[in-house]
Amino acid sequence: MRGVIFDGERPLVVDDLQVRAPGPDEVQVSLAAAGLCHSDLSVIDRTIPHPAPVVLGHEGAGLVTEVGAGVAGLVPGDHVVLSTLAACGACADCDRGRPTMCRRSIGRPGQPFSRQGEPLFQFAATSAFAERTVVKAVQAVRIPAEVPLTSASLIGCGVLTGVGAVLNRARVGQGESVLVIGAGGVGLNVLQGARLAGASPVIAVDARAAKEETARRFGATHFIDAATTEVAQAVRQIAPSGVDHAFECVGEARLVRQAVELLDRHGQAVLLGVPPHGAEVSLPISALYLDKAVLGCRYGSSRPQHDAALYARLYQEGRLLLDELVTAVHPLEDFPRAAEDLRRGRVARCVLAF
Repeated sequence: MRGVIFDGERPLVVDDLQVRAPGPDEVQVSLAAAGLCHSDLSVIDRTIPHPAPVVLGHEGAGLVTEVGAGVAGLVPGDHVVLSTLAACGACADCDRGRPTMCRRSIGRPGQPFSRQGEPLFQFAATSAFAERTVVKAVQAVRIPAEVPLTSASLIGCGVLTGVGAVLNRARVGQGESVLVIGAGGVGLNVLQGARLAGASPVIAVDARAAKEETARRFGATHFIDAATTEVAQAVRQIAPSGVDHAFECVGEARLVRQAVELLDRHGQAVLLGVPPHGAEVSLPISALYLDKAVLGCRYGSSRPQHDAALYARLYQEGRLLLDELVTAVHPLEDFPRAAEDLRRGRVARCVLAF
């Protein structure tokens, strides 16, 4: 079967992958579409250390083709969104409703794939850049067949992360102010999470002025072009005392510091961007006085079985934008072109279609 792998030196589109049958509590999924996220590129450029060779991709949707022993609630033919969260469901964190903190979901990746007799690792417990993959049943969230799989594929990472960061981690309240630094795929979902929460004002910042129209469509009430404007001054003109919530969606240390410096009293900065491994941020201690906080956020602090199904329903109700996130659809063989478009900031999300 076809897939995109990283062999430790470069990405390759191959046609000779194999994947094993599902074991107990696992399902095999035939992928229809998979979104290309910066995290996939971060494996290639080593921002995210990962053993190789590895089958890339972690944001996908498709149809269940086979179920393993003990699987309940899923049958072949079900339409599903894939979650990267292979939580065990039995530890103390899972029991508390915090599956993103499940230690078993952060373990060494498995090797369900092979190529020419050599085992390949699975990325983010998913590997969505393959025609078929095997995941834990808890990672496959059933959605209505009426939801287009091309759009639904983006729920599994960008939507769960961005919208979840607003609703689950920051718990933004109605009328509270929000600053979103970076209007890429995750940032756009933070914006629409803020819109769903009733936040106001919602300020988007990006160095590409062409993103303004899309940012406003997703929920921004204001847009600041970081390439031509002094950002701190512009934010203070909109929110003189600072903002209640600042989301850093780029992964740069200077922008993390900027997010903290632009907080109001009792404000919180939520970190979503992925910086280079080992990156550090320097902050004056006084920047955190007056009950300010810096929050990490893994996967939108989501409960994927609940949240992914909710977001599919909100899409059907016209309250959550998915189609508008899809800038381009490419065949799997066009991965190099799609990756270059993402690197250059030309797209919100490219989707690879099978």
